[in-house]
Amino acid sequence: MLKMGGLDLTLITGASGFVGSAVAKVFRESGHQVRALVRASSPTTNINLADMVVVGDICDRNAVAAAVRGVRYVVHAAADYRLWAPSPAEILRTNVEGTRIVMQEALHAGVERIVYTSSVATIELRAGAPADESRPLAENLAVGAYKKSKVIAERMVEDMAKNAGLPVVIVNPSTPIGPRDVKPTPTGRIIVEAARGRMPGFVDTGLNLVHVDDVAAGHLAALRRGNIGERYILGGENVYFRVMLAEIARVIGHRPPRMRIPISAVYPFALGAELWSHVNGREPFVTRDGLRMARNHMFFHDAKARRDLAYVSRPYQEAIADAIAWFHDARYLDDGRVVTQKSE
Repeated sequence: MLKMGGLDLTLITGASGFVGSAVAKVFRESGHQVRALVRASSPTTNINLADMVVVGDICDRNAVAAAVRGVRYVVHAAADYRLWAPSPAEILRTNVEGTRIVMQEALHAGVERIVYTSSVATIELRAGAPADESRPLAENLAVGAYKKSKVIAERMVEDMAKNAGLPVVIVNPSTPIGPRDVKPTPTGRIIVEAARGRMPGFVDTGLNLVHVDDVAAGHLAALRRGNIGERYILGGENVYFRVMLAEIARVIGHRPPRMRIPISAVYPFALGAELWSHVNGREPFVTRDGLRMARNHMFFHDAKARRDLAYVSRPYQEAIADAIAWFHDARYLDDGRVVTQKSE
């Protein structure tokens, strides 16, 4: 187990984002001094005044080199988490080239240990059983730019750990939900739209739902206990989509949607939404890649993290309730405020 002293300086990329801000909060509360690397265009809602803020892009090598200087640890949580973009190359650039630069500069600076925030998008799903870390997804099977970018980036990080001595532990969050989802994420948008009564039906799919603060605590556990070069799923509970929507309705006090919609019937709407997004510049609520992913139950098994990292997670109902409470307080539920931007 890694021993850490007080006020260990830790660089967290993407600290203004959903997962990154939760990680910064957990590290700060555990006694780390946090240096936050954020883009100039990033929203400031989640930035804590107690943190040292460095403005820069992870694709800017000079900015990253300055940010890692003098730090003991790095958590690379920044990512472009969009299932659709006018130019898919933007997603690949941030998630692959940005990750390459962060890892190379951290290695050059002699950082003691790195936690890389990957995704369960890099894991091959299993028919009839939850997937685990033992089955990495092949790049040619990745659906869409986001999954492809995360697969390429994770394989690159693994190779650097094996062949270049990169002191990195990889974590694979499942589907985080909860407070501070400012932009919001694709799953956060589902919660907002469902809470506002705008989802009359559901498709037959499923997600592994986990509270974002549990994911953040898993990052700290990975830093302290994780084995270099290995990856750990940070998950919660496997939940059918209809059950998730029913829980949202219960919290809000609405009737849950009861109409099951064939995924094939939604494709024309997804195509139309994507075409319209080229006009208005906003990420569509439903995408063809998202529907392709939804054809599988995205269920996962996180026993490795629970065994090796002492990782724990709370019931998914608490995560949904916390997400709805935050969206309500931030007025996402009553004024149509759903803003989507490039992720951190």
